[in-house]
Amino acid sequence: MLAVAIFKFNVKLNYAGYANVGGLLNYYRYMSEINKTEDDWQKELTLEQYQVLRQKGTEAPFSGKYVSANDKGMYVCAACGNKLFASDAKFNAHCGWPSFFQAVAPETIEVKEDLSYNMVRREVLCKKCGGHLGHVFNDGPKPTGQRYCVNSASLKFKKAGKAAKFIGDKLSSFDD
Repeated sequence: MLAVAIFKFNVKLNYAGYANVGGLLNYYRYMSEINKTEDDWQKELTLEQYQVLRQKGTEAPFSGKYVSANDKGMYVCAACGNKLFASDAKFNAHCGWPSFFQAVAPETIEVKEDLSYNMVRREVLCKKCGGHLGHVFNDGPKPTGQRYCVNSASLKFKKAGKAAKFIGDKLSSFDD
């Protein structure tokens, strides 16, 4: 099911999925609801991705391929391709997992209370597909004070190409 806005004038969606009305970026984000069975997810994802994204697993610290990555671009959900974190928001928290101080836009993620393992934490999920990404903590750097501690297995990286454009702090296009 695709949520669609109805406007009385012509609206074009740019590559970043934002509505561009009259030449102004509106930050209206459309999101589709993904309805797949667990069998579908198992067929599409690697074993590690399935364990992390669908079964809320955690990869071993310092084992993920994006822990030390420094390239410019966009981190997207490995399950659905939803844009999650810009490389400019990545920092080295020395915790063993890729860490970011903010999501690319608040509506791309969902944060829920996680009471598993007799702890109180805040779980981070992909808003588009519901995939488990990791957890967010209040010990990050300025400007947000947040540390989104994310499993590499839940991410794919889209490197910024020559055509990449930043609109504010949003990466609007990149090479696949």
